[in-house]
Amino acid sequence: MISEWLARVGSSIPRGFSRHYILTLLKEKPMTGKEIIDKAIAQTEGRWKPSPGLIYPLLGRLLDDGLVSENEGGRYSITTKGLAIINDLETLNGIVHKQLDAMLRVGTIGAAVATDLVDRVITIGSAIGSHADTLSKEERTKYRQFLLSELEKLDKHESRSSDRVQKIDVE
Repeated sequence: MISEWLARVGSSIPRGFSRHYILTLLKEKPMTGKEIIDKAIAQTEGRWKPSPGLIYPLLGRLLDDGLVSENEGGRYSITTKGLAIINDLETLNGIVHKQLDAMLRVGTIGAAVATDLVDRVITIGSAIGSHADTLSKEERTKYRQFLLSELEKLDKHESRSSDRVQKIDVE
């Protein structure tokens, strides 16, 4: 999925992506900065080559924010606070993917709306990813509830639209 996304956006990595990417990798296992760089290059088939000048200062900020910890041997591990942020973003990502799948099934109009939505979600996700650690647990909960309620409205609308499409197909 990352390769497809990079092919679409080219070399312009949205603000906050690197932070989210590092936390996602560290959720899998502890890694050194060099291992993070190598994994990014391998996963993107060389289309994104994050420099040490990006990764190591970012790891320092993640340490300062309490989202990662440094172990012996220079490996970084995600903290409980970092896991909470990544889990929230992954939940949101899953919900958005379901919505996009439903819209794409509607046809050409759905595809155009989905493409626009993807661009907006990337912008919002980047902003949230950049500032998620500054939100209190209560603020994150309120924001999550708001997003879920809006996505439920979309689900209801999608169900009505697909029912209409199915009725037309049956007749």
